[in-house]
Amino acid sequence: MNKITRKGATVEIAISKALQELNVTRDEVEIDIVDEGKKGFLGIGARDAEVSVSLKQQNSLLKNEEMQPEEPVQPSDPVIAEPIEESNPLEETIEEDRSAGEMNVNGDEEAIRDTEAYLTAIAKDMGIHDLKIEHEMEGKYISFQLQSEKASFLIGKRGQTLNALQQLAQLVTNKKAGQFKVVRLDVGDYRQRREQSLEQLAERMADQAVRTGRKVQLEPMPSYERKVIHNALSNRLDIETYSEGTDPNRYLVIEPLY
Repeated sequence: MNKITRKGATVEIAISKALQELNVTRDEVEIDIVDEGKKGFLGIGARDAEVSVSLKQQNSLLKNEEMQPEEPVQPSDPVIAEPIEESNPLEETIEEDRSAGEMNVNGDEEAIRDTEAYLTAIAKDMGIHDLKIEHEMEGKYISFQLQSEKASFLIGKRGQTLNALQQLAQLVTNKKAGQFKVVRLDVGDYRQRREQSLEQLAERMADQAVRTGRKVQLEPMPSYERKVIHNALSNRLDIETYSEGTDPNRYLVIEPLY
């Protein structure tokens, strides 16, 4: 699959979705904006943006190597058998594991450097020149903490910009990482405050669903935010929660059981 067309709430979200599906970075594709979309007024008349993303063509030349004929062994030359050194399978296995571990560490470090450079470049394009990045790696998780005087620009409305940056950073990181990594981006304590806000919203909407006897549909959210609400309401016996729709417009439904 060399070319795909995807839609999203914004052009950047549509591009991010296409890049994630193709498993490539932005500099490896050509992007054609089919429709810039429309926000509408209070959701009325809104239209998703649409982009066409295609892989750049890369031509490679294969060189044929001529095999040089082996020189025949002269009968007069004595053939001396060299002693064969016995290999130790255990030592070979340990050496292979050590080499693989070093490659993973080097790959992870390079992946982190590339991701930080990528985020810095995007920030500069957004007019942010004071971006500071700190990272922390724990197992398969890499957390990047962003700091700037223009933090609100990095977050965007309801975290949409931050979520898009996180998806792009995930792609960049896994191009070089030794093994698959889950990337988390945060600005200040935004993620924590957002989770608290979602938990409070979940309880209010659940109470409303029970009080009115009607199911409540929440706004479209990324999967991890829907998971926060699922977890917040998992112990309630008077409602059930489930998701409907397709990303990036997938949303959560709270339905009363009685």
